[in-house]
Amino acid sequence: MRNQLVRHFRELEVYQNAMKLSMDIFAISKCFPAEEKYSLADQVRRSSRSVCANVAEAWRKRRYKAAFVAKLSDAETEATETQVWCEIAYLCEYIDKKTFLELDDACDHVVSQRVRMVDSADRWTSRASDAETPKHRNVETR
Repeated sequence: MRNQLVRHFRELEVYQNAMKLSMDIFAISKCFPAEEKYSLADQVRRSSRSVCANVAEAWRKRRYKAAFVAKLSDAETEATETQVWCEIAYLCEYIDKKTFLELDDACDHVVSQRVRMVDSADRWTSRASDAETPKHRNVETR
């Protein structure tokens, strides 16, 4: 998707990576102990899903740079929260070190993509008159 026009938030690589992370966490958290169903499993699922939702909301708010950046900032804080919950799952021995490191790296990757989007926010945001014009390029990766 790199250097191609982006017409929908689902085409954003950062969104796709966040969604994959969310689905991986959902699958992994199914194996958490029953007593964690409404605590740790719920929290890690919510925060990882919120990353996706905030990226999607940022895309819809790209008409206004400040709103766009604010929603991407929310995505970053949710990704960081997800990292904390994954670390707790590791320390409680619900996931192994390899799984924790993979999830942690995936969160870091999403955060770095989001940072690049914020750093180039002027290219992603648009004036009110051309907000729906598909002129945005998907360059948030490497």
